[in-house]
Amino acid sequence: MTRKFSSRPLARRAFLQQGATAFGALALGRFVTGCASRPTVPARSALVQVSGRVIDLNIAETQLAVAGRSALATTVNGGIPGPEIRLREGEDITLRVHNQMDETSSIHWHGLLVPPGMDGVPGISFDGIPAGKTFEYRFKLRQSGTYWYHSHSGFQEQTGIYGALVIDAKGKPSAEYDREYTIVLSDWTFENPTRVFRNLKAYGGYYNFQRRTLANLSEEAAKMGLLGALKDRMSWGRMRMDSTDIADVTGVTYTYLLNGLSPDENWRGLFKAGERVRLRFVNASAATYFDVRIPGLPVQVIEADGQPVKPVEVDEFRIATAETLDVIVQPTKAAYTIFAETMDRSGYARGTLSLDRKATAAVPQRRRRALLTMDDMGMDHGSMDMSGGAMKVSAGGMDHAAMGHGSMKMDEKPKAPEATSACAAGVAVVGRHNKDDHGAGNSMVAQIARSRVAEPGLGLRDAKHRVLTYADLQRAQQVSTPPPPSREILLHLTGNMERYMWSFNGEQYHSGMPPIVLKRGERVRFVLLNDTMMSHPIHLHGMFFELEVGACGANPLKHTVNVKPAERTSFLVTAEEVGKWAFHCHILYHMAGGMFRVVEVRP
Repeated sequence: MTRKFSSRPLARRAFLQQGATAFGALALGRFVTGCASRPTVPARSALVQVSGRVIDLNIAETQLAVAGRSALATTVNGGIPGPEIRLREGEDITLRVHNQMDETSSIHWHGLLVPPGMDGVPGISFDGIPAGKTFEYRFKLRQSGTYWYHSHSGFQEQTGIYGALVIDAKGKPSAEYDREYTIVLSDWTFENPTRVFRNLKAYGGYYNFQRRTLANLSEEAAKMGLLGALKDRMSWGRMRMDSTDIADVTGVTYTYLLNGLSPDENWRGLFKAGERVRLRFVNASAATYFDVRIPGLPVQVIEADGQPVKPVEVDEFRIATAETLDVIVQPTKAAYTIFAETMDRSGYARGTLSLDRKATAAVPQRRRRALLTMDDMGMDHGSMDMSGGAMKVSAGGMDHAAMGHGSMKMDEKPKAPEATSACAAGVAVVGRHNKDDHGAGNSMVAQIARSRVAEPGLGLRDAKHRVLTYADLQRAQQVSTPPPPSREILLHLTGNMERYMWSFNGEQYHSGMPPIVLKRGERVRFVLLNDTMMSHPIHLHGMFFELEVGACGANPLKHTVNVKPAERTSFLVTAEEVGKWAFHCHILYHMAGGMFRVVEVRP
């Protein structure tokens, strides 16, 4: 007999308490195959669309087929993903969410500017939607673009409560096109996500089946010499870390979906020769980064996180968890494969653009997974101390009075040519730490952290084709003279992989943690310093921020930013939205493990 899985909301008492509950849960739970008593519902071949000023959304448990296997999921209007919600800028809308489950649920409108009580985060902005009850979300649409929605209760996002949300502009669209498709990328596990979290708490590398073995040694020796290969492995061993630890949850348990369909089911979008086709990509995964390419077809990026950018043509782009990216393509051949390969190369999602329903294109071979390097660990090769515990540094001054806890003295002169401008100077900053390792909540310290907005990322560094970076993104409508920030807030992204603890500044979220307070109208620079070996998609609710890529008034507007290992990245926020807002890593298991804070804007 299986124990009933509960995905109660992550209330103020927190993400840590739920983590402890998940760690202690021993049952497999309901979200597995072979336990279904209700008839299987076929998976949909296309996204269902709903629109209007009043929309009803039903949250329920639904038996359906995922990748040809029977599964019991939590769904919105009966499907995975939920329906695409189509709205129009400027309208006042009502979204009536009916919770037909026997546990509390919620929906957060990811990237939308809404009143705090409509943001959908239990314990922060409202109490959640009780079992059997209805909650009406009411707000005016103040933007246009591609966004998405998902549950913010427990692990319900992983079990199916997510979908795309598109807001049409009331004026001229940001680009001309003949037809469009929304592409929702996601990850599905037939395991109970409570069990997934428990496995990660027991051993952070539980799902990493791509570790280096003796069989790989000859290949590595051919690249760096036998002595170099052995030295590299010994260095990782002394740190008790793994250079293949790229993703926490992998294709070992995940099936990767494109619009709810597995690679074998092959979602298909039709076009006519010569058409300009808009593809709205949404990464609605719980824990997966996708590297997206359409072999033989360049893509022109026109929007990022729903906001227009100056068009830039590339051949591949990485889309972090919770990001959206809109592109234009002009297909000419009979068929093309949309290939969304996971960052750790453990799997992929796939679809087809074609002239007719029979045409197909070759599916590329997965590339070999890359290895993290000592640069990804932020190593200062001249001052390393790997004597045990967190990696330490023996050099570098600190100015705690100027920047607060865990701050850095920016004592390196910019070396990049573009660093001559005031806006680019901050991007070229290199930071050094003192000996603060943030305690048991952190197992490493990036001794040297620098901006990596111009880097394509792990596994894409040696690509021979054009790969999108954040530095390529510039706001479509530039601000002439952006005001400077009044102060800086530095947050270290910290974690202990062996204990699967995640946090900001070494402190996991808890009920007594004070919020990060901003005053209405205040302009603040957030500096994020990633001390971990993992990438983190950091999301701020309720507001857009200006990601500092060195473009001054053309810095792109974002709601989610990927922070690479050993990266120092920064963004500017003008605090206009009064209320309490969630601020967290959007990898679901990192958030549940404690990488969460509250930002409060006070009048």
